[in-house]
Amino acid sequence: MNADVATLVDRLRDGRVLCIGDVMLDRYVYGAVERISPEAPVPVCRVKDEASMLGGAGNVVRNLAALGASVEFVGVVGDDEAGAEVRRLLAGLETVNAHLVADGSRPTTIKERFVAGPQQLLRVDRESDLPIDASIADRVFETAKAALAGVGAVVISDYGKGVLAGDRIGALIEAARAANCCIVVDPKGTDFTRYRGADVVTPNLRELAEASRMPTGSDDAVVAAARSLVEICGIANVLATRSADGMTLVAAGSVEHFSAEAREVFDVSGAGDTVVATLAAGLAGEIGLSDAARLANIAAGVVVGKVGTAVVYPSEIVGAAEPAGSSAPGKWKDRAAALAQIAEWKRRGDRIGFANGCFDLIHPGHVALLTKARAACDRLVVALNSDASVKRLKGEGRPVQNEVARAAVMSAFESADLVVLFEEDTPLGLIEAILPDVLIKGADYAREDVVGGDIVEANGGRVLLIELEEGHSTTGTIRRVAGE
Repeated sequence: MNADVATLVDRLRDGRVLCIGDVMLDRYVYGAVERISPEAPVPVCRVKDEASMLGGAGNVVRNLAALGASVEFVGVVGDDEAGAEVRRLLAGLETVNAHLVADGSRPTTIKERFVAGPQQLLRVDRESDLPIDASIADRVFETAKAALAGVGAVVISDYGKGVLAGDRIGALIEAARAANCCIVVDPKGTDFTRYRGADVVTPNLRELAEASRMPTGSDDAVVAAARSLVEICGIANVLATRSADGMTLVAAGSVEHFSAEAREVFDVSGAGDTVVATLAAGLAGEIGLSDAARLANIAAGVVVGKVGTAVVYPSEIVGAAEPAGSSAPGKWKDRAAALAQIAEWKRRGDRIGFANGCFDLIHPGHVALLTKARAACDRLVVALNSDASVKRLKGEGRPVQNEVARAAVMSAFESADLVVLFEEDTPLGLIEAILPDVLIKGADYAREDVVGGDIVEANGGRVLLIELEEGHSTTGTIRRVAGE
């Protein structure tokens, strides 16, 4: 299954997607609660960190960009600081071309969440859900229509904040169909006839029940409710997201159930955006609907293990497709996915350890080092020299095992929480990006010779030198095998 998924995931980068919808600014305030206020029976949150990211349709765009798809995005922002921040965040996404219409009569939607550890304490919304002015709506529609050229799929991300009010959705669907684009709708409200002509709608169970006015408490009930929408609303397919029960894909003459893929559920916010983005990228990359839905289901299982409105990277989908119970589901990540995962762990309050090396032929000394390293932190990141890096450091004939084999072996270690490759001669760039709490090396190094040690200590971390097991080395093993 994994090889098949890897092939499909590669095709996500071939897609070009137009996304239109309600963009928001998601703000997260992270802190710690250690006491109750003497003024009222409410927790006192001591703020430790704050972060802003794209939300709503913007989170769909973030996910599309993380998957490598090219994106045209059309949305509306206010003439305010939050709108300027949305523009800055979109400008930072390399594969995204944003077309934002400014509306000075309404604020940019802001959703601010206060989080302490794993617990969300409060959400504060600043928004207007009134329909946008007719002149603004006309500009949005004309901009979206012009952006259809060369697009393989269209995402309509309807959060009910006024951007997609009235009859503009129907006109956009007609234009997309005329351009031979697949149309994916993340719906809102109870009247799905607004989405007539769409290829796929992706309601959750509550949305499906309200729109169909039917129960959704079993497989058969979900299928019946979805089929009623197909027949009554003129929608080709319904992909119902069912939380712990996975997803169900219903077309006029077929049904397919996908079991939930999540190994750990931490935060479900934004999971629907990940589903829509993966599905649309798949369809734009000319992946069949069933396979695109399968990828979307795997991606949803990854994103619910992250904090807040997060994204999923291609390597994470491939890693998560490993059979349940395998030794290393999703441990080996590319640099972008690794940094995102580490940021999630830091937000949870985990102490990050960092160890690096070639780890060419694993021996008892490596095992002891990694075991002791993991005991010194909550999450251990192991950085491996790439094949080219090992060759430069060790000479011809090295590595004995290529980087894929070495990463697979390292991922099998229970002590390693994440494995990432680096191409440089030293891991300095990774250390600067990660800023681990504990930097681990063997005691054969002097403290002043540890690459990145000064950076870690300046950031409040520490360098840990671990005594090595005597009589074990990769070079010695190779010489013994060669009979030297």
